[in-house]
Amino acid sequence: MLGFTVITIDVSAVNIALPAIGKSLNGGMTGLQWVVDAYTLMFAALMLSAGALADRAGARRAYAWGVALFTLASLGCALAPGIGVLIGARVAQGGAAAVVMPASLALIRQAYEDARARARAIALWTVGGSVAMAAGPVLGGLLTESAGWRAVFLINLPVGAVILGLLVRVPRSASRPAAVDGGGQLTAVLALAGLAFAVIEGGHLGWTSGPVLLAAALAVASGFAFRAVEARHRQPMVPLGMLTDHRVAVPLAVGFAVNAAFYGGIFLLGLYYQQLRGMSGIAAGLMFVPMSAVVTATNLVSPRLSERIGRRPVIVAGQLIFTGAMLAMLPLAAHTPVWLVLVLLLPLSVGGALVVPALTALLMDAVPGERAGTASGLLNSFRQTGGALAVALFGSLLSGPVGGFSLPGMRIGLLAVAALLLATAALSRLLLPRG
Repeated sequence: MLGFTVITIDVSAVNIALPAIGKSLNGGMTGLQWVVDAYTLMFAALMLSAGALADRAGARRAYAWGVALFTLASLGCALAPGIGVLIGARVAQGGAAAVVMPASLALIRQAYEDARARARAIALWTVGGSVAMAAGPVLGGLLTESAGWRAVFLINLPVGAVILGLLVRVPRSASRPAAVDGGGQLTAVLALAGLAFAVIEGGHLGWTSGPVLLAAALAVASGFAFRAVEARHRQPMVPLGMLTDHRVAVPLAVGFAVNAAFYGGIFLLGLYYQQLRGMSGIAAGLMFVPMSAVVTATNLVSPRLSERIGRRPVIVAGQLIFTGAMLAMLPLAAHTPVWLVLVLLLPLSVGGALVVPALTALLMDAVPGERAGTASGLLNSFRQTGGALAVALFGSLLSGPVGGFSLPGMRIGLLAVAALLLATAALSRLLLPRG
């Protein structure tokens, strides 16, 4: 849970530090989008094979490697002299986080054979990530205002040391043979990078510009190549047969949509508070405190609701609440009363916190124990991809004609995410089992 917390808090804390990073390193909106998405895209792409790595090397060993690399990459971020070096260090951070995430969940899957006990353990694991995502802006604001944006990354060093010290007490994990799927991993990275480049740069260079069209073509071609490679590989990192099971395919789609809403919302609000309303980093961070409290409480309630009424109703209800959250933010403007902003954000706190514990437990029950790392990697890869593309979309839409914050662009993005959530809620209602 501590590992999941530190790799998650890094995402939302950095969102609050973005204006300070932009001023310090002379990075425009495009550079700031890449600071976020360089981490998230590598997180998403490498998690596909990182799940297999957790199965092959053993969850404990993979977890230790991931935490050590994440800690070193955090030091690189803190020492970055320019925006390019920072983006490169964020790539390394994302790769390390990709190893930590599935390995942490695989450790839980191996430790709890009983389905009910495992669901409660996963709920606690999810609490760590959800609270980190909601509390990260507070920590990011406090650190940025008091010690500078580099402190947002330096804080990871002592946490990484504590994790590695505690890991000594964890028993060795079993391992299983797993082939390295280099072709699948390469095509996955190219597909996601091409797609993100097209969305990010499309808003700045123009959607019909040469580089954007080339990146889009690369994404499509790499996607088809990925499917061909996986179909022919003896031990693919993504067994295509898993994707034909609706108990796996639907949770992946829901995870994509939920993270698009949450990551996109956090990115949007961090810029809205500071660029449009002129708040300081600390004030902007404190605006997320009520969200943190509501997320924690809802995470704890979700497994109990799932036991009483079934996972499907909880997953569907959470997505519908999240849809309401996107629509509730449409009236936000520069002079919207602060108390009203906080009220409008309540659905944003509840929606994802309801969905994720039930969704994760449902997926873990749908796959055999030896495939826990692979399934976890798939789910979190889809989730991180949703978040990365939402940041790319919102960033492209938020930049006004003279570089200011664009309210019409914000509203277009919110409507797009709301439509996506409605679609995945319908899929959940039709295809997921109730229990």
